[in-house]
Amino acid sequence: MGTSWIEDEDERRPAVIDLHDHLAATAELPIERAASRWIGEAEAIAADLVEAPNDPELIRKRATHIAVLLDEVEDIEDSTVNEHVGDAARLADQLRGI
Repeated sequence: MGTSWIEDEDERRPAVIDLHDHLAATAELPIERAASRWIGEAEAIAADLVEAPNDPELIRKRATHIAVLLDEVEDIEDSTVNEHVGDAARLADQLRGI
């Protein structure tokens, strides 16, 4: 099942911010070390993306990198973390166009 690509410039910027916010929201939550590393790296890329130009190809490339990192995160025993990571993964997929 594919996800609709966020093509509209006015929709893309808020999606990038939401993506970052979901990842940043996990910073103070209990996460095991390996998952924390993947999520932290994804959050750093998303933070850079918030400040980057609203260039569709740049966003697609970085969102793909974020999605790959989040694919490494195993199910975490904290429903709040799982929800944030799941929402971030869905946004990354929309931003990369799959």
